[in-house]
Amino acid sequence: MATHTSAHKYYVPDQSSWPFMLTLALVLTLGSTAFWLNGHNVIAPYLAAIGLAALLVMVFIWFRDVVHENLGGVYGHQEDMTFRWAMSWFIFSEVMFFAAFFGALFYTRMIALPWLNGEGEKFFTNMYLWPSFEGVWPTNGPGHVGGDFETVNAWHLPLINTVLLLTSSVTVTWAHWGLKEDNRFKLCLGLFLTAALGGTFLYFQAVEYIEAYEHLGLTLGSGIYGSTFFLLTGFHGMHVTLGTLMLTIILLRCLKGHFSSHDHFGFEAVAWYWHFVDVVWLGLFVFVYIL
Repeated sequence: MATHTSAHKYYVPDQSSWPFMLTLALVLTLGSTAFWLNGHNVIAPYLAAIGLAALLVMVFIWFRDVVHENLGGVYGHQEDMTFRWAMSWFIFSEVMFFAAFFGALFYTRMIALPWLNGEGEKFFTNMYLWPSFEGVWPTNGPGHVGGDFETVNAWHLPLINTVLLLTSSVTVTWAHWGLKEDNRFKLCLGLFLTAALGGTFLYFQAVEYIEAYEHLGLTLGSGIYGSTFFLLTGFHGMHVTLGTLMLTIILLRCLKGHFSSHDHFGFEAVAWYWHFVDVVWLGLFVFVYIL
């Protein structure tokens, strides 16, 4: 085991096989899932389940090792700054990830749609290829390739989910105040409420997806609107799932007394991530559901 001989010496852990094994689990999970989605249903679902199980085990063991390092007192100010910068850059990469999807939505609505409608210098596109195309949003594409569909009512489940996530930002901040005050009850209750709100959000999003597919005719194949709708909301839902899992893990650690008012960056990192998820949803609610 690596030793920490000086309070000012930067801690460098020993070599670990967990990153390589986690990569193998990811390749197995994503690769088999891709085959499964493309109709290879004989063995692909089982390989995907094995890969997912291996992924969860690897993450648990790896996180356990990091928690033990933290509790062992090997991290100092330099390590804390490293973690903060790493989390900041990670969230920045997530901002760029969603910016690409919002950019695709902007390009479709503000540039491609007017072109297809014959505006500007691209009027030949409308004249010779799709003369009957009407550039309105939402669209199922030229020639109605996406079929008929209805949009999701923004003032029903999406509004409820907006209230849930905004409330969860308040509860996680309340939990942070409790941690700074060394109030374990406020901390744990706030985290529990935040995770519960995240789980409720995911439930309502699943209900919304079922309604969209079964009753509204809105699917991934519903033209450019359907694809952008499900890509943006689906990836956000994946981030809410990850955030809820992270909140649950931090709650379990708080119940075991792992954090103090002066040493709790693990909590702060998850809180940062959760606030980011909330901000992204506000953008989705405005630009995907309302406008």
